[in-house]
Amino acid sequence: MHVPTVAELSAEGKSPEILFWVGCSGSFDQRAQKITKAFATILDKVGINYAILGKEEMCTGDPVRRAGNEFMFHMMAYQNIQVLNNYGIKKIVTACPHCFNIFKNEYPVLGGNYDVIHHSVFLQQLIDEGKIRLQEGGYFKGKRITYHDSCYLGRANDIYDAPRKVLEALDGELVEMKRCRSKGLCCGAGGAQMFKEEEKGNKRINIERGEEAIGTGAEIIAAACPFCNTMMTDGVKLAEKEDSVQVLDIAEMVERSMRTFNV
Repeated sequence: MHVPTVAELSAEGKSPEILFWVGCSGSFDQRAQKITKAFATILDKVGINYAILGKEEMCTGDPVRRAGNEFMFHMMAYQNIQVLNNYGIKKIVTACPHCFNIFKNEYPVLGGNYDVIHHSVFLQQLIDEGKIRLQEGGYFKGKRITYHDSCYLGRANDIYDAPRKVLEALDGELVEMKRCRSKGLCCGAGGAQMFKEEEKGNKRINIERGEEAIGTGAEIIAAACPFCNTMMTDGVKLAEKEDSVQVLDIAEMVERSMRTFNV
């Protein structure tokens, strides 16, 4: 599939309505690349005027800031802001809550002011507007689905309903874990924990969270964060439940349920 870059559009004197910020995980992690492709496919089908930065996209600096390296964070942030502002980018959509959070809450003080939307909210808007039409009695109809709240989406930005409304539109049976919404348990990857060895303890967080999700009897664990997806997938593998439980991003679920139509 051809995904346009901002540089290509700029060379033609055009600019995208939306910048799709892919993020490190969505760019380089093989599993997360499937989420990126699913979301880009949705944008194509719906006819959204979007582009990515491609090779001009740099890490937002979220992991290094969480790990305590302020100097490196500022270097990365200022470089990103310079690129975004040079292109006149106003609206950013991303499938990564970490990128979403830092753009929305921490870039403005450095001069990076953008309308930032997480893909779960964007998908809900497209469904509400009738731009995304989902198959009746589609793949997920009647399937038990549990949703894992990303810390950076939930507690950090109070986004709980949008992903659940997207899942409800798929006709599945949504079952909640005991610890959900503002009381949700972290997957174990936040705060740069993804990139370091865990401290001594009794149990890895993703194993505990995986057991909670599997305990609901759900056939599908839905996530809205590539890091959560990785950790929950590992939890399912360690519980040896790969044959009966799938871990999917909501974008993958929507893309699978869409029917072709003309906007």
